[in-house]
Amino acid sequence: MSVIHIKTELHFDELLKAVGQLNTIQLEQLMSQVISLQAKRKSPALSKKETEILLKINKGLPIKTRKRFGELNKKRQAETLTTSEHKELLSLIGRIEKSDSERIGHMAELARIRGISLTELMKESEIFPSAHG
Repeated sequence: MSVIHIKTELHFDELLKAVGQLNTIQLEQLMSQVISLQAKRKSPALSKKETEILLKINKGLPIKTRKRFGELNKKRQAETLTTSEHKELLSLIGRIEKSDSERIGHMAELARIRGISLTELMKESEIFPSAHG
């Protein structure tokens, strides 16, 4: 486990600077825990099952994958993709679509548990079908 040195009184900008010292895996773990904390604060009466589903909804693809997709998409827009990059982009699009599909499935499951429609869940929780922008 990494140690981050911080002052007792911490300004928000300093907190962001400290978070910036984390490696990608640590950052993803922190994000997962922050999302869980946020969910608890918004709905302190969440069941264990709802919490598990919310974590799945908010998981998303790894930062490295999203970054690579962005790079390849920019090259596609500039029409400078190589054949192998085009294949890689198509593969990433498939992964994103699969992830989005799984996300919507988890959202539907959460809506069912809460006894509301998927549309109502999205409105009241500000949860949307794609976590990938």
